[in-house]
Amino acid sequence: MPHALQSHLATDEQALADPLQFAMASRDGDVLNLVREALAAGRARLAFQPIIIAGPERRSAFYEGLIRVMDQAGRVIPAAHFMPVIEETDLGRQIDCVTLDLAFKLLRVTPNLRLSINVSARSLGDSKWRRILEDGLADKAGLGSRLIFEISESSAMMLHEVVIRFMDEMQPRGIAFALDGFGAGLIAFRHLKDFFFDLVKIDKGFIRGIESDPDNQVLTEALMTVARQFEMLVVADGVETKAEADYLTQMGADCMQGYYYGVPKFGLT
Repeated sequence: MPHALQSHLATDEQALADPLQFAMASRDGDVLNLVREALAAGRARLAFQPIIIAGPERRSAFYEGLIRVMDQAGRVIPAAHFMPVIEETDLGRQIDCVTLDLAFKLLRVTPNLRLSINVSARSLGDSKWRRILEDGLADKAGLGSRLIFEISESSAMMLHEVVIRFMDEMQPRGIAFALDGFGAGLIAFRHLKDFFFDLVKIDKGFIRGIESDPDNQVLTEALMTVARQFEMLVVADGVETKAEADYLTQMGADCMQGYYYGVPKFGLT
């Protein structure tokens, strides 16, 4: 990894540590209450990471919008310390609602933007989340055609019938779907023919050092073959080096995402 990138990531990790320390000191370690209060106060924003079309020109295909929640001082509360805990709780539904609302607001004021956001399968039947979705899709600007929902393998398989019905309902309205973390979970390939994913994001674990890792090469090629069989675009996630990017381009990946192309940041410029 280039020294400048190492320094940037080290700074980023150090900055992210401060809010957790603040939470531990001022809220007796109750990070979830801190997150809940931040959402109630409207202290949430989207950070953006580009998904780049494979090739030398580095053209953006779309951006992923990643939710960021801030404390009272404006410091980001590390998502890793609360997201795995809240997915099956009401707080997880709140996060998905806020994320979708912020996405629609941005799409309304940025006509050329195509944006992906994460959503849990559990939120697809949530009444508040569905109201936000219907209000956004009712916009005459056709916002659905520029929106991509990313659903993780584990979430999709947990409620696969719910996800399939939702996809069947929403794809005619322009929304696209991405299978996140492809290969990392326990997805049954027999269900892929029933889903309607437009693209897959190959899990980062298969991308790391792929130019010199025969196991990752074989596994990634197999995942790409499955994706192509079902006419899904392939995004290589977690690309951190030029060597990885070059090898994946030769393999035929359609798009790339990772620190090599840009860290998540506030603002699209």
